[in-house]
Amino acid sequence: MSAPAASQTVLVTGASGFIAQHTILQLLQAGFRVRGTLRSLAKEPEVRKVLGDNLPAGASLDRLELVAAELTRDDGWEAAVRGCRFVVHMASPLPSTPPAHEDDLIKPARDGAVRVLTAAAAARAAGDGPTRVVMTSSVAAVLYGHARDGSKVYDERDWSELTPLVGAYEKSKTIAERAAWELVGKLPADQRFEFCTINPGLVLGPILSADVNTSAELVRKLLKRELPGCPNVGWAMVDVRDVAAAHVAALTAPEAPGKRFIAAIEHASMLDVATILADKYAARGYRVPTGKIPGWLMKVVSLWDKTARLAVQELGLRQDLSTKQTRELLDWKPRPLAEMVTAMADSMIAHRVV
Repeated sequence: MSAPAASQTVLVTGASGFIAQHTILQLLQAGFRVRGTLRSLAKEPEVRKVLGDNLPAGASLDRLELVAAELTRDDGWEAAVRGCRFVVHMASPLPSTPPAHEDDLIKPARDGAVRVLTAAAAARAAGDGPTRVVMTSSVAAVLYGHARDGSKVYDERDWSELTPLVGAYEKSKTIAERAAWELVGKLPADQRFEFCTINPGLVLGPILSADVNTSAELVRKLLKRELPGCPNVGWAMVDVRDVAAAHVAALTAPEAPGKRFIAAIEHASMLDVATILADKYAARGYRVPTGKIPGWLMKVVSLWDKTARLAVQELGLRQDLSTKQTRELLDWKPRPLAEMVTAMADSMIAHRVV
């Protein structure tokens, strides 16, 4: 444990989340103190158990504090940021089905980011606030509303265009990140802190408990054969451990402030993922679908499968992204696709999700 880390506290918002819990584990392993926020402390025993069951060598839950604060209320945020050297703002709604109204996602994402950053600014003015804030955004704030036909590789300079065809989740991530950059850019000197964002792709990798989130649905559905085959959809994917590592690196990397960092490997299709799963798990009885299905059939499936409905907008489109800045400035070395896919599958089997 390094002495500087041991004396520094990192606030991680949304401590029950998939990426957040992996980030907390890496921060604890690095020796930091961690203060995590939950919408309700009723979840504290469950969160502590999950983290305790997955605690890496050299880490201790004695250095973890959990406090109550939620994105839709002001209560608790000023106390949460007070005394923290760093903030990692991760809390944001991630739907498993399309929302009834897009504002159900947009408002908590945008207003929550503004609440956390405003509280950080107030703590800075009082002399007891963070020097740097790292916010979790998404490639959803980079790619959408563009052609995505393979003719262009997108990077941190690109922003999603919020056309009528762009979904509520993609709008929520874009609007929230833009609101954050705008707020930070207008802060007076006495409230100013360093700021950057991490923009992950579709997050795979090992789950820590049987409570799976939306990003795990791709692997879960393929292992359980809930789809008749693989439509022409794909994503830029990333291992959750590598997303967490990018956040931890961004806390102290000297060139991180003022930058966006895309965290994803090259575009891969659903069929690529299915082939990896079929090759490894067929002998264990998992009948992973590896046939191709037309887009119209995916649309039919989405009529009763609301999670599949989220993927329909990706039919025939690509996610080609540059991670040059992330690799160079954060010394980021992501895992390959096969490793993140099998790690998620192995953990799902271990936790009896499939």
